Amino acid sequence: MNDALFNLLSWIRSWAGNWGLAMVIFTVLIRVVLSPLDYKSRKSMRKTTSLQPKMAELQKKYANDKEKLNQKTAELYKKEGVNPMSGCLPMLLTWPILIIVFSAMRQAANREMLGQITQILNNETPTMEPFLWIRNLWMPDNLFYCAWPDLGMMRQIPADMWQNWFTAFGENVPVLLKDLNLTAENFQSANLSATIQAIQDAMANGNAAYADAIGVHNGWTFAMPLLGTYSIHNIFNGFLILPVLSAVTQIIMTKISANQQTQPNPDAQGTGKFMTWFFPIFSLVICLGYSSAFALYWVTGNLVMMVQTVVFNKMLDKQDAATADVVGKGTVK
Repeated sequence: MNDALFNLLSWIRSWAGNWGLAMVIFTVLIRVVLSPLDYKSRKSMRKTTSLQPKMAELQKKYANDKEKLNQKTAELYKKEGVNPMSGCLPMLLTWPILIIVFSAMRQAANREMLGQITQILNNETPTMEPFLWIRNLWMPDNLFYCAWPDLGMMRQIPADMWQNWFTAFGENVPVLLKDLNLTAENFQSANLSATIQAIQDAMANGNAAYADAIGVHNGWTFAMPLLGTYSIHNIFNGFLILPVLSAVTQIIMTKISANQQTQPNPDAQGTGKFMTWFFPIFSLVICLGYSSAFALYWVTGNLVMMVQTVVFNKMLDKQDAATADVVGKGTVK
């Protein structure tokens, strides 16, 4: 699945011109494919909300019998054809899609970074993937990350990709790697951390521009209590815009979804509160330390969902108005 998705992204990129635009187009396509399910879910949420008067009557009647209340509530939902948890379905579907997209973008980032590492080892300037304010789409949109591949991002590349990268060189292994006497065994998982450190040292020793780009002397360093020491490079990759936007748009989307469905069940209310803060915090943490391409996917997806919410609400408002008009005419007769 990851390879198929990566190939799809690569195909979009072939005619879109760059990975950033390809990520945006891909995200819109995902949301369009999921829109029928999302619309059905929102329609069900509205129906659930319309049942609140009947729910209030049941709560008043069976206030002292929780088991009976739950039974009658389930019967009411079944009779009206309502799934009280339908509002959570699109959010639950976000998880497998999120994992698949994350894996595909991680694969793309790893491949591109390995190509950049090869260029640096050959004492060349790496070919970046700029997009908007971001200098290298494969590095985080973050003031504390250099635009050139650093040790932290290199360590996210799995052992099998390192092995394939090394094997692909054949007799054309850069001189610096030959000097390190590296073999395929060095790229096994048990030895990988030390090997990557040796490669970065070789990059810094053989490419003055890289050494300057990642060196703390090329920026300024500050310490945060309990959190460690951080440095901002002159060639930093971004301004923390996408990570912040990912959290903010996620909060807005979660609140919009919560406002559309009144949950009479205390357990469901607790779940809603948990989701309100879990997803924004999760998205912020992920987008701070992984490629900007993934953060771009997250932000674009949230923005598209906001537009869908406005459109779907207008469609449902018209349907409700039409239904009310028909019922009103029937009552008059």
